[in-house]
Amino acid sequence: MSLAAAADAAIGLRLGGLTPLTSIDFPGRLAAVLYCQGCPWRCSYCHNQELLDATAPAALPWAQAHDFLRRRQGLLDGVVFSGGEPTLQAALPSALDVVRTLGMQTALHTAGMYPERLAALLPRLDWVGLDIKARPGRYDAITASPGSGTRAFAALDVLARSGANYECRTTWHAALFGVDELFALAEDLRARGAQHWALQECRAPGAPTWTLTPEQAVQLGAGFAQFTLRRA
Repeated sequence: MSLAAAADAAIGLRLGGLTPLTSIDFPGRLAAVLYCQGCPWRCSYCHNQELLDATAPAALPWAQAHDFLRRRQGLLDGVVFSGGEPTLQAALPSALDVVRTLGMQTALHTAGMYPERLAALLPRLDWVGLDIKARPGRYDAITASPGSGTRAFAALDVLARSGANYECRTTWHAALFGVDELFALAEDLRARGAQHWALQECRAPGAPTWTLTPEQAVQLGAGFAQFTLRRA
């Protein structure tokens, strides 16, 4: 696709907002975050519920976001496409192409619900943050979407085979599943080739108090090249 065609196609990207600068959403990079509208899953602890409706009008026109990025050339290292679920939108590949023509690197935050689309996007991406919510058998209850665990772990297999730079991220509290199952999830991730894992405390209203001990956190991180514990 030519640059002109990509620019035209990117106009269709529905954006719910923008973070102008972050140092934590794209490891080692100063980046902006574009939040893509729409997600078919309904996780109880979702912190971007205003982005779930795929039919909602774009709160931020792509032309406005593109103009912002052009003015930040030389200041930003990259752009993160987050959501919502960015891979839901057909205009995402074109938007990635446009960002790369600005000399910026590209990152994706995804729940892995469309493994084939993720595989097709990898040549356009410098880094991927893959949300792994639980072991596959727990997914349907968390996402309210049958078969969601199979798709998420298929996406993990895509990343592991590709040699792409990626991180698995799990948001957890004890009411979702117990510590023993969290250790089993860590083993699942290691067995599938994951090298980087971030465990994030769930801060949703009503979430129970964090129960993981420092000693358990150390044990969970064993065997990963990089393990990060993120607590607000």
